[in-house]
Amino acid sequence: MQRTDFSGMACSIARTLDVIGEPWSPLILRDVWVGLSRFEQLQADLGISRKVLTERLNHLVDRGVLERRPYDRRPRYEYVLTDKGTELVDVLMVMVGWGDRWLAGQAGPPVLYRHHACGQVAAVDLRCAHCGLPMHAGDIDLLPGPGAARP
Repeated sequence: MQRTDFSGMACSIARTLDVIGEPWSPLILRDVWVGLSRFEQLQADLGISRKVLTERLNHLVDRGVLERRPYDRRPRYEYVLTDKGTELVDVLMVMVGWGDRWLAGQAGPPVLYRHHACGQVAAVDLRCAHCGLPMHAGDIDLLPGPGAARP
């Protein structure tokens, strides 16, 4: 599989796309998050070829997003989210909010999310980690960070 390597770019979006920018990867992460952890389960749910699924799983394991754990003597493996992978699910939840708002149509969202802490069905809401107010694209200024590319 020939892919462009974004990992060396001084851009956090590009580096994240290097890990999950291929269309099957977020869907695999979603499935593992909801409890489909074995190869056959993932293949059946996604309808993906064995070759592509193997490549994607290897990539996600190599990037530290998934961990491969043996579950019998053959060996066969199940896949579990690492801490790094669990944080990527948060990114997927923001994507869900956008998809529900702009693409769900008359039918409405296909999945609802109940928050454990309060028991209410809610959507993800981006908030400033410092003050707690909403934080959206129009609410921020971009400043060069310590890892910014130098001219």
